[in-house]
Amino acid sequence: MAFDLLDTLKNVFNNEFSNKAAASLGESESNVQKAIGGIIPTVLTGLLNKAVAQGDAGGLLGLVKDAASGDFSRLGSLAGAIPAELLAKGSEILKSLFGNKAADITGAIASYAGIKTTSAETLLQSAAPASLGIIGQQAASQNLSASGLMSLLNSQKDKILAAVPSGLGLAGILGLGSLGDIGKKLGGVVSSIGGNAGRAIAGEARAVESAVSYRWLWMLILLLAIILLLWYFMKGCNNQHTMAPADSVQTSHMEDSAISHVTPPVSRESIKVMLPDGVELDAYKGGIEDQLVSFLKDPSTQGGKDKWFDFDNLNFKTGSAELTEDSKVQVQNLVAILNAFPKLKIKIGGYTDARGDSSLNRKLSQERADAVHSALQAHHVKPVQLLGAEGYGSQFAKAAADAPDEERVKDRRISVGVREK
Repeated sequence: MAFDLLDTLKNVFNNEFSNKAAASLGESESNVQKAIGGIIPTVLTGLLNKAVAQGDAGGLLGLVKDAASGDFSRLGSLAGAIPAELLAKGSEILKSLFGNKAADITGAIASYAGIKTTSAETLLQSAAPASLGIIGQQAASQNLSASGLMSLLNSQKDKILAAVPSGLGLAGILGLGSLGDIGKKLGGVVSSIGGNAGRAIAGEARAVESAVSYRWLWMLILLLAIILLLWYFMKGCNNQHTMAPADSVQTSHMEDSAISHVTPPVSRESIKVMLPDGVELDAYKGGIEDQLVSFLKDPSTQGGKDKWFDFDNLNFKTGSAELTEDSKVQVQNLVAILNAFPKLKIKIGGYTDARGDSSLNRKLSQERADAVHSALQAHHVKPVQLLGAEGYGSQFAKAAADAPDEERVKDRRISVGVREK
């Protein structure tokens, strides 16, 4: 079987994938399928264009091999939530392929398929690592040189370019007269290699197409099917998730590199917090809902690594990462906030006090941060809004290990970092 990059990716992003993705993103399955049909050739066209524009075959080979090193097969878990590191990798790849036009590409996909921009962004960030990763796996398995990779891309270019929907307007976004210009230039680059090297490359490309068998493709599809099956069973076990900090929580801000405390609420006055979409939250004055929503509504503020808000009514069972039942309200409140502010992107941070073994503290804080992250996923928060969870242990604890508990309690917390708003 001759290797066909486009068909291989269509088998990865199949109907079952579209069904799960549609449910997760809140889109119709037909629109998600339409989006994927435009996204795959768009990403591959971006790679072809980069091959022509840069003229750096070595850099291109490094890019696809780096993508191949990632576990892009985990994209089968999209319906639960794509791992944050994969979304981050996809974002990096899109910037590498399209530069400052990546946002225009996202908007074009959303408009073409009739889906939300955030949904288009998630699907693009999912498809980019898989697309380049499969090319990278082919390059690695066939021990292709940089020039061999260029020849492989040249053998696939006609089908890729023909698959780009005309309604996307991709040529205009890339500043080209037509997408055919990419094919002509790429053919010229490969032809210019010439001589024995050129003949060797052509032979290498033919070897690639003749050597790849059905077995690799079916192994990939089987792996994705297993992951989807695992997701199905795990989803059924996660319906009761909620969120919380360490054994007890105060209110403070935390950076990745430093701590700056905020005065805790002096009372537990119950208030109503109104969201832009009309949802009303039961909360406490000065609590996380009050502070976070005020911050998000203020046009003069912006997200960043130093924008952290601590949970004030979430708890774990002592010495464990199991959330208590009374943490459910604050979980649901945070879900409502994320839904009301669709551009909001957050990171979860976990912290402990200085008492005990530092490595065990870090492990516990990571497990607790992961539990909060999983609780949000269980409530179907959009994957693009969750940028992962990290446990810092006692790294930023301010109170000494032998300090009174009323001082150490301030260091035991779970925080929400606002990276974008």
